[in-house]
Amino acid sequence: MSVQDYLDKHMLSRKIEDAVNAAVRAKTSDPVLFISNHMKKAVSSVITRVKARQILDSRGIPTVEVDLYTNKGMFRASVPSGTPIGMYEAVELRDGDKGTYLGNGVTRAVRNVNEKISEALIGMDPTLQSQIDQVMIDLDKTEKKGELGANAILAVSIAACKAGAAEKEVPLYKHIADLSGQSNLFLPVPAFTVISGGKHAGNTLAAQEIMILPIGATRFEEALQMGAETYHHLKAVITEKYGAHGCHVGEDGGLAPNISSIREGLDLVKEAIGRTGYNEKIKIAIDVAATDFCIGAKYDLDFKSPNKSGQNFKSGEDMIEMYKELCNDYPIVSIEDPFDKEDWEHIRNFCGLGICQVVGDDLLMSNPKRIERARRESTCNALLLKVNQVGTVTEAIEVVKLAKDAHWGVVTSHRCGETEDSFLADLSVGLATGQIKAGAPCRGERLAKYNQLIRIEEELGDQAVYAGEDWRQS
Repeated sequence: MSVQDYLDKHMLSRKIEDAVNAAVRAKTSDPVLFISNHMKKAVSSVITRVKARQILDSRGIPTVEVDLYTNKGMFRASVPSGTPIGMYEAVELRDGDKGTYLGNGVTRAVRNVNEKISEALIGMDPTLQSQIDQVMIDLDKTEKKGELGANAILAVSIAACKAGAAEKEVPLYKHIADLSGQSNLFLPVPAFTVISGGKHAGNTLAAQEIMILPIGATRFEEALQMGAETYHHLKAVITEKYGAHGCHVGEDGGLAPNISSIREGLDLVKEAIGRTGYNEKIKIAIDVAATDFCIGAKYDLDFKSPNKSGQNFKSGEDMIEMYKELCNDYPIVSIEDPFDKEDWEHIRNFCGLGICQVVGDDLLMSNPKRIERARRESTCNALLLKVNQVGTVTEAIEVVKLAKDAHWGVVTSHRCGETEDSFLADLSVGLATGQIKAGAPCRGERLAKYNQLIRIEEELGDQAVYAGEDWRQS
């Protein structure tokens, strides 16, 4: 075949001429680079390879990382991990070999990506997120993704989402907004963990987290500054009261002084906020994680104190009274999981008081059926979105729509076992959730999300809108 025949067969003469004309119109100073990029754009992108590996999360526990390749480049994603809490969330596939990583290895999930998912996705358009996710769901054939593993499926789903954004030549958050039909973008109010307790820390505090929300900031960058300054003032307050040993940290970076009373923790946080001078600009949230200390129909606030356990049981009604008093005495605007995940009656009764935002985490597990029931029964008024509990980007978008249709707040959330992947930040902006919970304003895997939000705000420029006082209505 002659050169001319080859050019004619592939219509290259016309394509090259179009590229040259475009370079002339652009008055480019580097025509070779311009023409190369122009030709590359003319080729529609498809998935060419998917490669998974086992890495470690922030707790030193294995998780899945995926490199997804298209003819536009390589796109990497890694998935977080938390403590499984029930039968309603998607299943992480673990190896179960106690001789390797204490049974927590994910080589089976990695193999499923490399041998099954990769083959099914090669040749697909990365912009077709819902189709990609559906192919994996159909390949798995189980309700909770237990065959291939939600950790395998989600890693590929996120990597494909990044590839789709690159193919469209838009930021990741914009691509997510397009997928969800979201037209207004908001920088979320961060819920910074400042004190850790519960199963996330070695102290005797029953509640899992005390958080601060800088709703009075005007920009996300200012909110991050307020959070970091409060965190460091809190560190000083704790050191003064308990010594330097009181500044140990929990799994998500919150300080973990050896306190047992939620009031003691709130007093520390209130004093730290006072030292910053931000006062009314910062509100407080609590993640009680009450399922962890519910025994029958009672709640044991001393479950972490062997010598006291069983002596401080509270009924559901007692807990409601306690929350009412706390919300009256402190600037608390949100309480997460105030009761056991199956204690629908008391959660509903408390939410009905309208005192604060009531967030469903263990209650909902980001499960559509649980969300529908909570909507129907008016059990809570906010969703804690944990993407790995549903298993794909598409399903995460769908559950957020369910929550927003009910006029709930939505908190985009990390897990205790995190990675350096910053996808969560783009997701919170793209879905305009208005709230993000990514841990303390310290530790690299937590700051990866917060720092990405600074970049997004900078990129949006004058169009950047911080949720601020409208943190629940975004």
